[in-house]
Amino acid sequence: MVYYIASLSLILIGLYGVLVKKNLIKIVLSLSLINAGIHILLIAIGYIDGRTAPIFSTPELRPEQMVDPVPQALVLTAIVIGLAITALALTIVIRLYDHHKTLDVSKIRELKW
Repeated sequence: MVYYIASLSLILIGLYGVLVKKNLIKIVLSLSLINAGIHILLIAIGYIDGRTAPIFSTPELRPEQMVDPVPQALVLTAIVIGLAITALALTIVIRLYDHHKTLDVSKIRELKW
């Protein structure tokens, strides 16, 4: 239950940052918080109390005594993809700062032709 509350709070804090903040770096960091909250939520959904990790090193463990490894593998993949998207977004923020000399979204929006 604690993991559901933690993931929901991270998602809501990130959503607040995306909707309210005007600084592009804060918006990108808020998107990363949303991403981390979703990862925690997926892991919490895939966890079953009383079961162990799906490692077949001990022969006495049966498959029904282990958790499903698919959510863990999906979250590992999502972490790598999220890192790449964050790096790309920060690169775009750097290019926007070099071109417009500001990180304020409202001022960049005013500079349209």
